[in-house]
Amino acid sequence: MPACTTVLRATLITAVLGAAALAAPAWAQKTQPYEGYLCCSLLSDGSWISDLAYDDGYKKVVPAGTPVKFKSFGRWRMYVEIDGKEVGLGNDYSRTMDMDEFAKLYVPVQDPKARLQGYAPRVRDAILNRKVLKGMTREQVIMSQGYPSTSYNPDRSKPLWTYRHSIGDYQVFWTDDGRVDLVFGPPEVRAKVFVE
Repeated sequence: MPACTTVLRATLITAVLGAAALAAPAWAQKTQPYEGYLCCSLLSDGSWISDLAYDDGYKKVVPAGTPVKFKSFGRWRMYVEIDGKEVGLGNDYSRTMDMDEFAKLYVPVQDPKARLQGYAPRVRDAILNRKVLKGMTREQVIMSQGYPSTSYNPDRSKPLWTYRHSIGDYQVFWTDDGRVDLVFGPPEVRAKVFVE
């Protein structure tokens, strides 16, 4: 076989293998199983938690700081164990981030309860009950409502975050120094979410 054919064949094989590596599924990540904590007060139907944290009135609050054992990844989801039960934690609306980044945000290794304990009792209570208070910081709102999904909030540095609720969307407006100014949305949603 001529040398140029061998080189051409080797180049072609390298190109095909490189393309296959680029086409690997987004859920094939490198994070290994570990133990951590839930970042934020999220909502679960008992087997599923979505990053959207969509409140339909039927889901149970799983509080920030709940111990979590990360088990594995699926397609756009991670499987975790909470209170001895396997639960899927879905990256349903923040797919601009890969699953390793998602895992680090939603199941950090440092317990957020340490920070939570440093907040005033009124703020702690609001976070654990998924409420937003005027004057809360971005970190406190994340602990209360979850991370704002990148589908609705491509830039979290903006002065407005949008969240979803079964009876309407609501927006959290920020002051220049990064504190909640107001929550805008249907009155029924504001009554469920915002405490002035």
